[in-house]
Amino acid sequence: GPAAGLLAELASGRKVAVLALPFSTPPAGAGAAMTGTLERTVSGVAEAAAADVLLVPTADGLYAVETAGDGVDVRPLVPLDLTRPLATVTLAGATGTLLADAAPAAEAVSRGLLAGAGLLASEQLGLAEWCLTETVRHTRERHQFNRPVGSFQSLKHRMAQLWLEVVSARAAARNAADALAAGSPDAPLAVAVAQAYCSEVAVHAAEECVQLHGGIGMTWEHPAHLYLKRAKADSIAYGTAGRHREAVAALVELPAP
Repeated sequence: GPAAGLLAELASGRKVAVLALPFSTPPAGAGAAMTGTLERTVSGVAEAAAADVLLVPTADGLYAVETAGDGVDVRPLVPLDLTRPLATVTLAGATGTLLADAAPAAEAVSRGLLAGAGLLASEQLGLAEWCLTETVRHTRERHQFNRPVGSFQSLKHRMAQLWLEVVSARAAARNAADALAAGSPDAPLAVAVAQAYCSEVAVHAAEECVQLHGGIGMTWEHPAHLYLKRAKADSIAYGTAGRHREAVAALVELPAP
């Protein structure tokens, strides 16, 4: 069928497909996404400008829409994180190929968003690890008052706290990845926990990286600002930490007061 043909092209790298949903859509938002028709405008779609095919969820099911076809307008935005481009997608009179009916499509979109959120936790872990490693390296080499700034107790405490957060983030991210790889029924909870935690650790690590580098950390010449922008952008991707905490509460039947 059409789905198998598209899958072969995606697997071989001949085509790139992007889910036509805002990058901020949480896994729990898959059901709400299966509404409306192909006529729509979607803002904040990640990597849409690089896509050959848009996967568009509608009330009828999931459609594949060629970006080069008539009635498709992909307009790049200027995001905070320039390394992950976003775009506004407008479909007006576009035609598509139905890949799946509404029920299986909703399940597939939900699984896709869950996998995306789970993998994002590992990206956030990588961000935090780089920021910690680079900060430790810098504070060892940078001297003030004839001694490394990393030897000052206040900076030691801040880096020790960050190390503890990174260790915990690694455990959460790996648990989410393992649950997804194993198809565990606990995957939604593992992913929600990882996102709720790793999202904020990445931002904190990037902020500390900028601050503990002193003057050079505030310059365009040092890459710290790139990591801070990615961490901030990631903190709303696939839902905010607050949305994921709400998901945890619902999954363990611990509603907020």
